[in-house]
Amino acid sequence: MNIAVIGTLDSKGHEHQFVADQIRRRGHDVTLIDLGTGTDPQVTPDITRYQVAEAAGLDLQPLLDAKDRGACVVAMAEAAPVLVKQLQEKGAIDAIISLGGGGGTALATACMRELPIGFPKVMVSTLASGNTAHYLGTKDITMIPSIVDVAGLNSVSKMIFARAAGAVCGMVETTIDASDDKPLIAASMFGNTTDCINIAKDVLEDAGYEVLVFHATGAGGKTMEALIESGMVKGVLDITTTEWADELTGATLSAGPTRMDAMSKAKIPAVVSPGCLDMANFGEPDTVPEQYADRLFYIHNPQVTLMRTNAEECAQLGRIIAEKANANQAPTAILNPLKTVSVISAEGQPFHDSEADEALFGAIREYATVEVIDYDEAINSETFAKAAAHKLLELMAQA
Repeated sequence: MNIAVIGTLDSKGHEHQFVADQIRRRGHDVTLIDLGTGTDPQVTPDITRYQVAEAAGLDLQPLLDAKDRGACVVAMAEAAPVLVKQLQEKGAIDAIISLGGGGGTALATACMRELPIGFPKVMVSTLASGNTAHYLGTKDITMIPSIVDVAGLNSVSKMIFARAAGAVCGMVETTIDASDDKPLIAASMFGNTTDCINIAKDVLEDAGYEVLVFHATGAGGKTMEALIESGMVKGVLDITTTEWADELTGATLSAGPTRMDAMSKAKIPAVVSPGCLDMANFGEPDTVPEQYADRLFYIHNPQVTLMRTNAEECAQLGRIIAEKANANQAPTAILNPLKTVSVISAEGQPFHDSEADEALFGAIREYATVEVIDYDEAINSETFAKAAAHKLLELMAQA
């Protein structure tokens, strides 16, 4: 196995060399990659900083000559993920490890986030004990606190670095028996669409698939997108697209503007539904922005305040859902549950608003170029859930 040891070798070369030596003692090969843009590297890399820049078509020397550290770091942050992804796709590396403080952690984890889920990634960092969400993103990066600064080799740092080297070696040495694994389907769910997903899941599992369910709470949607983009799943049951309501209104559970893009990148068959687009999620009532003071709210619990999306917002959401579905080159269909898109938008429930619902469904019909099927059903009805599952099976058979 070949393990990439990547970092700023101008300031932390000896530390990375120590890790490389530990890995070689375990019988693995090492590709030492320099991301430094300051002085000359302390040790000899296998891939130089200039070669890293070239991977993204950048000429690093003019930036170095200008002694603009900020511009150099920006260039390396752009180029290094490109290089690492190229190495992984060619099968040239089987794992990656790095050591760093603030700058080194940002550079190395940017590379790691470009690598697929399941690819071993280890980051020894001075920042590992704090909020690491922006370093991890949605990827399975193992962060190890460096305890002391990554600034020399001493009795503590050598112990931590050696254990980290052992960890990444253990990861690549571990084999997984996938002989009984079933093809995967990714599904999105919210409390208000639980029944739908549970029924559909049974149908899909009876057909020989394993269904991975993601809670559409922002982080859940991002994680699902990362898994879909990795190419590990065969189909997408995106019943609960509610995170788009939060993205549109600035609420708390947004998964960002790239939500629903992964199916297009991976070209994977998908069934999409406007599940829970009747609601945007805020925290406690006093966290709701003043601009929404006159809107309809539902207190889901003391920490969650739901806001009913209005007709104008629903029309925008319908167009977004349609256009995201249109972009997928794999077989795709949108299923509309006309009676209700969530439990609380049913007739007689707090969020029932037929005008807003029709704006949502009408926009989907107007802008969608993929197949759109209307069902005079609630989203959690057995009929709708089974229809969604069988439609996905049909689309996957066509792919």
